[in-house]
Amino acid sequence: MKDLDVRGQACPLPVVAVKKALDEGGPLRVLLDDGAPRENVRRFAENRGFSVAEAPCEGGYAFTITGSAAAPAPTAPAPSGRGTVMLIGTDRLGDGPEELGRLLMKNFIMTLVETSQLPDRMYFVNTGVLLTAEGSEVIEALTALGNRGVEVASCGICLDFFQKKDKLAAGIVTNMLTIAESLVTAGSVVRI
Repeated sequence: MKDLDVRGQACPLPVVAVKKALDEGGPLRVLLDDGAPRENVRRFAENRGFSVAEAPCEGGYAFTITGSAAAPAPTAPAPSGRGTVMLIGTDRLGDGPEELGRLLMKNFIMTLVETSQLPDRMYFVNTGVLLTAEGSEVIEALTALGNRGVEVASCGICLDFFQKKDKLAAGIVTNMLTIAESLVTAGSVVRI
C-alpha cells in the first residue's frame, strides 16, 4: 500500500495527487485535512468506483482507498467529449452598474429554465458561488434546472473563501480538477 500525505495542500492539489497515485495502481493511504480536501478526495475516489474507508488521525484524516477504477457514478459530472458546459464566474452579468448586473444575471438564470436547449453542466466559481447559496434570488431556478437534468456544481474552495459552504442551497460542491476536466472535454463552453 502506498502512502500519500497531502495535508496543508490547497485545492486542487490533493485531488490531483490522489488521481496520479491511483492511476499508478494499488491501494492507497492518504493523509489529508478536514473540509474541502476531505470532501473532494472522497467524492473523486467514489465517483471513479473506489472504496474509501476513513479514520481520524493527527492533523486531519486518513483515507484508505481500495478497489479499481470503474465508470463514474451516474451523478458524477462525467467528461463526455460533447455537451455544453456553462462556467459562471460572477454573480452579475455584464460590466455596467452592479445593481443592473445582478438583475441581469437573475433574469438570465430564470429565463434559462424556460429554454428548450439547456447546458449539461453549470459550474459556479469565484463570486458566482453566491448564486447557489442561501439568500440568492435564483435558488428556485437553479433547483428547477437541476430537476431538468442540468448538473449544478459550485467550487468548494470558492464556497470556503466566502464562508458559504454550509449555506449551499442549490447543486453540489465540486473541485477544480472536475471543472478543468469537464471544460477541456466539452463540446462547447459558455463563459458568463
